[in-house]
Amino acid sequence: MNELKGHHVRLEPLSLSHASDLWKHTGGDAELWRWVIVKFPIPHSQIEMEDLITKLLAESGSREAFAVIDLRSGEAVGSTSYLDIQPALKAIEIGSTFYGEIARRTPINTETKLLLLTEAFENRGCERVGLKADNLNERSLRAIERIGAKREGVLRKHQLRRDGSLRDTVYYSIIKSEWQDVKANLLSKLAD
Repeated sequence: MNELKGHHVRLEPLSLSHASDLWKHTGGDAELWRWVIVKFPIPHSQIEMEDLITKLLAESGSREAFAVIDLRSGEAVGSTSYLDIQPALKAIEIGSTFYGEIARRTPINTETKLLLLTEAFENRGCERVGLKADNLNERSLRAIERIGAKREGVLRKHQLRRDGSLRDTVYYSIIKSEWQDVKANLLSKLAD
């Protein structure tokens, strides 16, 4: 897994060395943890953040987890992953993305997606990149649509939420023929 670098962020392989920063920026954020990585417990301490990172790293082969480093501070302000890696289909998913409040509504998410999509389409030769979100997670749905992904459909009663209710999962994708338009859109957003 390569390091990816832009003007605002650097994506590097997630490791236990990022636990302190991730706990600092995301610990105790109930609204954030309501939506992300619901198959693992919410971290309530730096030790539990280390445990979460260990669990994410144990999924190597089906997950490539990155720390999102804010170049201004040098700190890990979030994490994101490649998931559902299907080399035979030239397909990959971007997900399990979480950021601390300091990174939200900043160029960090936009540039992170630009770096991951560029890597997927231009270096790995992907034909398709998928994204998905809980149908009630309005912030994530808007962010996915903002980058130019196309809504494909909804899997109803698809997964359990942390509160035990069943969620509908909204699926999106970007395919290779759409990539240049999506790239131009992301670059224009970063230029604003």
